[in-house]
Amino acid sequence: MTRASTLRGAPAAVSTTPEITVTTAATATDPVEADPMHRPTRREMRAMGKYEARRLGDALFRRLAELPPEDPAHSYVRGTLIELNMPLVRFVAARFRHRPEDLDDIVQVGTVGLIKAVDGFDPDRGVEFVTYAIPTISGEIKRFFRDTSWPLRVPRSVQERYLAAVHASDRLEQSLGRLPDTTEIAEELHVTEEQAAEGLEAGRLCRCDSLDSLRDEDSDDTGSALINRLGACDPELEVAELRVMAKPFLNRLPERERTVLLLRFWGGLTQSEIATEIGVSQMHVSRILAATLAGLRRQIEGRQDGRDGDRDGEGGGAAAAD
Repeated sequence: MTRASTLRGAPAAVSTTPEITVTTAATATDPVEADPMHRPTRREMRAMGKYEARRLGDALFRRLAELPPEDPAHSYVRGTLIELNMPLVRFVAARFRHRPEDLDDIVQVGTVGLIKAVDGFDPDRGVEFVTYAIPTISGEIKRFFRDTSWPLRVPRSVQERYLAAVHASDRLEQSLGRLPDTTEIAEELHVTEEQAAEGLEAGRLCRCDSLDSLRDEDSDDTGSALINRLGACDPELEVAELRVMAKPFLNRLPERERTVLLLRFWGGLTQSEIATEIGVSQMHVSRILAATLAGLRRQIEGRQDGRDGDRDGEGGGAAAAD
């Protein structure tokens, strides 16, 4: 007996590896009947045609509806559906590639929308999954832009008004050949001028400049960062009025007391250094400072009380005149 005849007479070998087969015209096997726990590899999914993937998805959705959520097969079938429809996420995310957000972040948000679509899809309604999934994925991505792309949190109605104003402005610019004004945009949207202006103003919240951004080349301060051009509160302003009020009292002080104050607060000397400078003890300098400052405080507070009294008298006189 030859080797060829031996092979023809031998029984056919049976593969023990379970795999999901796609329903085609040549086979009527349910894709999940072979093994619902088997998940196709990415290579197998890429090798599928569009119609084969759709038939596989329909079969998996039918099986998913039959399985209880606590069944381990439920999570496997659900995961297979998510991986099978990931091209939908990349297709929808590509529509937003002009946005400043990273495309990977958009794909991740779209994947969340795909998961929601898989969990909420009902195959018994007679609607294709693609028809249901694309608006769900797109809505999740738009919600991500709405919640994260605005530096300030603004009401959704204002955001929608801004988008409507931008689209109306683009249409009017093409038809008029110039930029439209607020009145024309309001007429186009059938809103008041205040609402149209509010929508346009809200657009400024979409953009914010970094404090380290450089000045424009056409300006005088070319190359300087914005943070270097921002003002700050001057701490000296808080004591400016007190200095003006204390000046006449300082001029009336004896020469020694005035010298001690100048050396301490304007010269920055310590009490020991002042004592050496004027030839007295450090304890004596401490007593001079305490007595002089207490006297200045009483005079300044008395002057402020006198001003307040004058204001009250003027107010009382005006009330009496009335």
